Amino acid sequence: MRAKSFLLLRAILKRHQKKKKLFKSASMVPIPHMLHRFLEYVEIERGRSPKTVETYARVLRQFFAWGNIQMIDDITLETLRKYRIFLNRKTNTRGEELRKSTQNHHVIVLRVFLRYLAKNGYTSISPDMIETAKVPERQVEFLNREELERLFVACAGMGENTLRNRAIIEVLFSTGLRVSELVGLNRESFSGATKELSVRGKGGKVRPIFISDRAREALDRYLAARKDIDPALFIASKKGFAATSSLSDRRISTRTVERIVSQLATKAGILKSVHPHTLRHSFATDLLKNGADIRSVQALLGHASITTTQIYTHVTDQGLRDIHRRFHGKDEPENASS
Repeated sequence: MRAKSFLLLRAILKRHQKKKKLFKSASMVPIPHMLHRFLEYVEIERGRSPKTVETYARVLRQFFAWGNIQMIDDITLETLRKYRIFLNRKTNTRGEELRKSTQNHHVIVLRVFLRYLAKNGYTSISPDMIETAKVPERQVEFLNREELERLFVACAGMGENTLRNRAIIEVLFSTGLRVSELVGLNRESFSGATKELSVRGKGGKVRPIFISDRAREALDRYLAARKDIDPALFIASKKGFAATSSLSDRRISTRTVERIVSQLATKAGILKSVHPHTLRHSFATDLLKNGADIRSVQALLGHASITTTQIYTHVTDQGLRDIHRRFHGKDEPENASS
């Protein structure tokens, strides 16, 4: 009996020693090799989009290059502390400091990487030891009804590009789509009188979107004016495209949509800085003002967390103020003493 116990104890000790040896050797794995395996994990096991994988790669390569990180052992708390100071003091090409949300994005990517290391038995810093910075409450910019109508009027005209621009504005406001989702739409999705379809958004999540009658009419006018067979729902103008260009070359870019929206806002005399996401904010604000609950708005916007949708509470807060003013204290005497 004692002999068996001794053998069992020796086997346990051997396994423990092997595990320690494995951990020690794992910490010496070159960073380029580990980064490659991590990005494959993000793409395959976490199911992230190619764009997300590309972002993770860019963020991590910047950190590794800045800190001259060659091995896992080179990642220390002191290195991370200094890197966060670097991010906090870094400026862009316009001399502007990085937003706290952008800095936090870098931190989150690093935490995902460290969590991957821990999950696979590599000794490194615990991701829980790195906290994100407190971010000031976000203020969203949206258009009121009068500004929206002026934006629609600025799209007046019957030329193909003008009809396209009107359809873009109408669809953005009708659906709350992100600009990256808009440019990825295809004509076949809008065959017939379709006013409802599914779109794949961030993280590969699929959600339904609904087209208003007004947006559908604007789309129909634009598609009727098109003479091409390009599969993209929205295409760039012919100018600048060679006759031999492939069909997919004419799909409109996010940058072009941003420029169209900005120029139309200027034409409409709107003093705010207007971009495609402003119309997404306007879509959410319009829903809440008209009585939609925040959970439904979350689903329509494709937000993974209700916390993200809560940036629109400025609308519900105003509604609560109106209710309080209209209904509270109606029975109190005029000269009530405290």
